[in-house]
Amino acid sequence: MYNISNRYKSVLILIIKLVLVFGAFYIISNKISSNENLKNAVFYKFLSSNILNNYLLLISIVLFTITNWLFEIKKWKSLVSSIKQISSYQASKQAFSSLTASLLTPNRIGEYGAKALYYPPKERKKIMLLNFLGNFSQMNMTIFFGLLGILYLGRKIPVQMHITFFQVFGIILIFGLLLFYLFKNYWNTHWQKFVQSLQSIPVSIHVKNYTYSLLRYLIFSHQFYLLLIIFGVDFSYLTLMSLIFVMYFIASVIPGFVIFDWLIKGSVAVSLFGIYEINEIVILSIISIMWLLNFALPAVIGSYYVLTFDKIPLLLKENTIRT
Repeated sequence: MYNISNRYKSVLILIIKLVLVFGAFYIISNKISSNENLKNAVFYKFLSSNILNNYLLLISIVLFTITNWLFEIKKWKSLVSSIKQISSYQASKQAFSSLTASLLTPNRIGEYGAKALYYPPKERKKIMLLNFLGNFSQMNMTIFFGLLGILYLGRKIPVQMHITFFQVFGIILIFGLLLFYLFKNYWNTHWQKFVQSLQSIPVSIHVKNYTYSLLRYLIFSHQFYLLLIIFGVDFSYLTLMSLIFVMYFIASVIPGFVIFDWLIKGSVAVSLFGIYEINEIVILSIISIMWLLNFALPAVIGSYYVLTFDKIPLLLKENTIRT
């Protein structure tokens, strides 16, 4: 009975793996084939003459992506070190495969479960907490720089309502108090446990977590800036970076699937950069390139790790013996 049950479970797991991988490839290929900007002859000619034929520039753009993911891997490795030491290769497997798994889930929820599967059941809650801390620190960077961008643009954009620091702070404070009031019972019940979990993690790891998040944010935002310069967008550094900061800030608070990340950022970016009459095709093209480099390419790498994931048979055996 054990062999039959285990065989069926193994087949089911294989099917899940294939669905994740083929689903990821379908999403990526569909995104590429349906993107008119990537098929636009003028865009391809411009891309070829300005990037593809300039090896130094092409390498620079790719290095941004590699460095971005290297810091993500180092961040995850550092967070997990509060439980156990893992190699950079193990951290990369978990980071890339969890991205692939998150493509089909809203707000990257699948990332939590995918990373947790690499660890024994008794450690999975802690792993999910660590993953939350990694994402939370990245979100804090997005909020911080987004508010800086809003404050800068609020003084530059000719709108009737002038945005000041106190107005932004007041909006955040009211929003925070409203959330606290709505969830105060849950907050009081679980706050103490959450604080204890945070205190169990060394301060040095928290510092590294925020340092790596800061470096990642600066890397991919400047990658976007570099692409704007390559496409001939001629505005001051502070203006362009502020627009990028605000774009990421607004896009990050809109719930959605990772597969629609390019669509959300594209819609927000077109509206924001349109204020300065920056060409819509240029912005959508840059969004597409960023999506391909920072989501599609890592997801393809993660597909290999999903297919070769070897912990599930052991976990199935443990669960069967337990029952």
